[in-house]
Order: sequence, then C-alpha cells, then structure tokens
Amino acid sequence: MAEQRTVPLRADALLNRERILAVAYQAFAEDPRVSMNAVAKLAGVGAGTLYRHFPTREDLVLAVYQQEVQSLVEAVDGILDEHPPLDALRVWFLRLAAFVRVKHGLGEALQTATAQDVVNSTAAPVMQAIRTLLQACEDVGEVRPGLDPADVLQLMGFLWTVAPGNAGEEQAGRVLELAIRGLK
Repeated sequence: MAEQRTVPLRADALLNRERILAVAYQAFAEDPRVSMNAVAKLAGVGAGTLYRHFPTREDLVLAVYQQEVQSLVEAVDGILDEHPPLDALRVWFLRLAAFVRVKHGLGEALQTATAQDVVNSTAAPVMQAIRTLLQACEDVGEVRPGLDPADVLQLMGFLWTVAPGNAGEEQAGRVLELAIRGLK
C-alpha cells in the first residue's frame, strides 16, 4: 500500500481556507441553508476554490464545527487572563451557547455518522475547558469543590434554548445567574 503524504497548503491557499471558514460560520449562523456558491461568493473565492478545500457541504460544516470548538477551547486561558474566574466561566459559557445555537442550526448536516465521530471527538476538549474554568473558580472559593464538568455542562444547556434576540439574551443572563448560584 502506498504511503499517503499531505502536502502543506501554500500561504494563499491557507488564507483562502481560513477566509472560507470564517465566512461560512457567519453565513451558517444567519441561514443554515446557505448555498455553497453563496459561501464562495461571500469569501471572495471561486466555487472551484471552495470545492477544492471542501468537496461537500458536510466537509465544510464539519470543518467550521471543528474550528469553532477548537477556538472555544483555546480561548479559556485568555478569558481567565482577562476576567476573574467566575466572570470567565460566565463569558465562556455564553460563547459556547452562541456557538451551539449555530450548531443546532446546522441540524441535519451534523447528524451523519461521520459528523457524529467529529462531534464526539470534541467532547473531551470541551470537558477539559470546563474543568479548567471550574478549577480556577474553586481555587478562589467561588464554587464548591468537586463539581463534575459534565454536570455543569448539562446544567448550562438552557443557554442554547433561549429565544433569539434581546429578550432571549436577557433571560439567559438571569437564568445563568441562578445556575451559578447553584454552583456555590
């Protein structure tokens, strides 16, 4: 069997890929049914360039999903640097909620077996991010010791079910405070 090698992307191809992913995330947030051609146009690339990077819509959806989860996970340290631990927990969960609302909007595209493998592979990094935030809160006495990250994630699940718009954001803030009081 021949050995498969991946060739690193040229700088311009990497920029195109990054631009496509950034535009696709926003486009999916606004309209989960947005066409691939519309994404290419919004990214300022030709359809051929888009399809070279992402041969199918599922490939694009999964790449957007993976990039956003990675970005959320990597943001934990920066958020903790900018905010006291309990505020960092709030900020991070609100970002997660915004992402999950987009993810739910992608619905069918994230229901295939391949997609489920990708979604499942992101669970451990998300749990580690929550664990890091909880430990920081615990270290300063803001939450009780020994909270299970999976339990906290389940508790915070209400955040992605609130209605869109200002009323939903206000409700999310109120209920988030109730949930955080339960962590103390």
